Amino acid sequence: MRKSRKQTMRSQFHDRNAAPPSAGILALALAGFFLSTFMIVLALESTEAPVRVAQESVHSLPSVAAAPSTIRSGRKAAAAKPAPPASTSTQTENDTMVLNQLRQRHNGLSDRQIAELARVIVEEATRHRLEPALVMAVIHVESSGRPQAVSPVGARGLMQIMPPTGKELADRNGIPWEGPDTLLDPIVNVKLGVAYLRKLTDRYQDVSTALAAYNWGPGRIDRRLRAGKSLPKIYPERVMQAYSITKHEVSVGRS
Repeated sequence: MRKSRKQTMRSQFHDRNAAPPSAGILALALAGFFLSTFMIVLALESTEAPVRVAQESVHSLPSVAAAPSTIRSGRKAAAAKPAPPASTSTQTENDTMVLNQLRQRHNGLSDRQIAELARVIVEEATRHRLEPALVMAVIHVESSGRPQAVSPVGARGLMQIMPPTGKELADRNGIPWEGPDTLLDPIVNVKLGVAYLRKLTDRYQDVSTALAAYNWGPGRIDRRLRAGKSLPKIYPERVMQAYSITKHEVSVGRS
């Protein structure tokens, strides 16, 4: 049975607007593609997140190159003990040296007095920027460590200070002065003697010249310097020899 012209045209119109047979398959394929892509992106993001956290954690740690080898190898490092300051070690050595030398002298002082005198010697030497070993060398040469020593010319005490010089130093340093016998107090004598040695060292800017002035008096040394004469050597050499022996004892004790 033949179709009419009108039916034929309507049939062709519907055929042109109908989806081709493969359109459904293509749509499913595209949907599957987008779904797979979405899942891959999610997977990548979940993988990268801990990596970023790990990098931030690494950057927040100290440099491995600066860490001890025991930490890098995974072993537990022992806690490091802080090194004591050098001044503490030197202070202990000086205390021991001065105390031992004072105990070797027949100075008539009790153990308590010796300990107090040793403390003052180290403190005064440190305060005046002098080595305790140098102060002890002067004490050894001047009085052999005898607090009551009095020279034929009237110098008194451990560091053999003349009374006029002692009074001047006492007034300048705020130390009560009760006459020449004040210098027989070993604590006062050391305070004044160390201050005097510092004063002479600053004046001449040379330890040997300062020691010569300590023994001869700065007036006589000044006159010899102005006249171009040589300075006394025996006393400075004796002090420096005693100083060297003391320093050697300290180094031996350290080893």
